[in-house]
Amino acid sequence: MKILTTQTIGLLQKIAADEELALEDGARLLAQAAISNGRIWLYGTGELDAVVAAALLGPDPLPKAARLEPGAADDWNGTDRALVFAHFSNDKEAIRLVEQLQANSVDTVAVSTLVKDEPGLADIAAVHIDSKLSRPLVPTEDGRRIAMPTVVAASFIYYGLLVLLDEILEEYE
Repeated sequence: MKILTTQTIGLLQKIAADEELALEDGARLLAQAAISNGRIWLYGTGELDAVVAAALLGPDPLPKAARLEPGAADDWNGTDRALVFAHFSNDKEAIRLVEQLQANSVDTVAVSTLVKDEPGLADIAAVHIDSKLSRPLVPTEDGRRIAMPTVVAASFIYYGLLVLLDEILEEYE
């Protein structure tokens, strides 16, 4: 537990330090929809749908947010923004979705671990926030690694965006 705790705290501190500007840019982009008549569409691939559920149903919901259904382009417009969570930046499902959103003039904040030297979300999203979780955190005695808290990292980024967005909206009012 001590290794897991230390490694997780280190991961979150690295995200906070290295992704500060991207978090601010992402919050500003989402604020455009929150201030206008737009919506903030949320989507998470795989287990990261848990972050979407927290953002919609938890005690700290994202303003003007709705669950994004792939292929529902009729509901999207240029005043909307999207927040898409994927484990890795080369996630094909997330890439297709962001491309669909772009084709409908919806700028996207993408959250994923950056896969270097591969095209992906960091290249096509308006803002990319690197979740920095490329491998499990805890080494085992037999040489394997376990404990890859993707939902923890993505939730931390979500709450960072929420806090910054709240500050922007308070200044706007």
